[in-house]
Amino acid sequence: MIIGVPKEIKTQEHRVGLLPSAVYQLIKHGHEVLVEKGAGTDSGYPDADYAAAGAHLTDSHQKVFSADLIVKVKEPLPSEFPLLRRGQILFTYLHLAADLTLTQALLKSDATAIAYETVTHNHRLPLLEPMSEIAGRMSVIVGGHFLAKPHGGKGVLLGGVPGVLPGRVIVLGGGTSGINAARMATGLGADVTILEVDLERMRFLDITMSTAHTLYSSEAHLTELLPAADLLIGAVLVPGARAPKLISRAMLGQMKPGSVFVDIAIDQGGCAETSRPTTHDDPVFVEEGVLHYCVTNMPGAYARTATQALTNVTFPYIEALADHGLDAACRRHPGLDAGVNAVDGKLTCRAVAEAHGLPFSPGGRQ
Repeated sequence: MIIGVPKEIKTQEHRVGLLPSAVYQLIKHGHEVLVEKGAGTDSGYPDADYAAAGAHLTDSHQKVFSADLIVKVKEPLPSEFPLLRRGQILFTYLHLAADLTLTQALLKSDATAIAYETVTHNHRLPLLEPMSEIAGRMSVIVGGHFLAKPHGGKGVLLGGVPGVLPGRVIVLGGGTSGINAARMATGLGADVTILEVDLERMRFLDITMSTAHTLYSSEAHLTELLPAADLLIGAVLVPGARAPKLISRAMLGQMKPGSVFVDIAIDQGGCAETSRPTTHDDPVFVEEGVLHYCVTNMPGAYARTATQALTNVTFPYIEALADHGLDAACRRHPGLDAGVNAVDGKLTCRAVAEAHGLPFSPGGRQ
């Protein structure tokens, strides 16, 4: 099989879909790998590393997209839509429930689109978890940064100092990104409350996060906490679907001016009425006096760590797709089937179909 690794063109996206070591393994299995020049440079992997691994380097973005299997990090942008075709497999983060235009383009292309974020294993999302871990930890770093007065914040140091109370952090959601955000915040010495609806998850959080508070997630409880919060982190997830809008404009208006809201769920549409996508070039905006950080590719800021973490989990699936094809790969990794969002012009992910009011094709892959 011919595998293509394009250079990411999303603003400030520095990750790359495959490490040179993974390229070497695929070539050992008899596959050909096309890598666009400069694809790994920003992650600390120069073209020479890919050449040494046996990859064919090319200046042509279009040539890379001629491959049978395209391995990316982020969703295709409009300039890449015409490069997709029937019989081709696209393996990347897609987040289709928040993007009707991309969904329609993938259906029009007839390509097979597999979304990292909906691949399952033992009731987990193994290809989303490492990026959720990074985004969760990063949310406290950027939140603390923008709380500083020179950056428009209210001037609160999350950890406080002796004789001064620490900052108050609310984490909405106790999943992978939420627990990583809470760990970072408690590590800094902040006063942390995690809101969650799953009682078993709350018991787990209570045992493992003894320095954080847990509270059943409801509008009433959130409304009580917001006026005193310094940093609000939205870490809710409904796999494959649009994020629920749990935070209204009126609720955010209760926060003090200069407070910060980091919406990790922005890839799936965001969990607040006021959320809209931003980039690393221009990461924040102000609504209701609250700084909103809504960058859609947060882990791209830590490209080397993120690339290594991503390839660690995606490579077994990439290897199976290359060695055995889609159907056999899905038999070997049953959870891969849940990642197939579109194939031959049919939408095969129910959550995406419901988000856009489009026809759902159960078993469409077959």
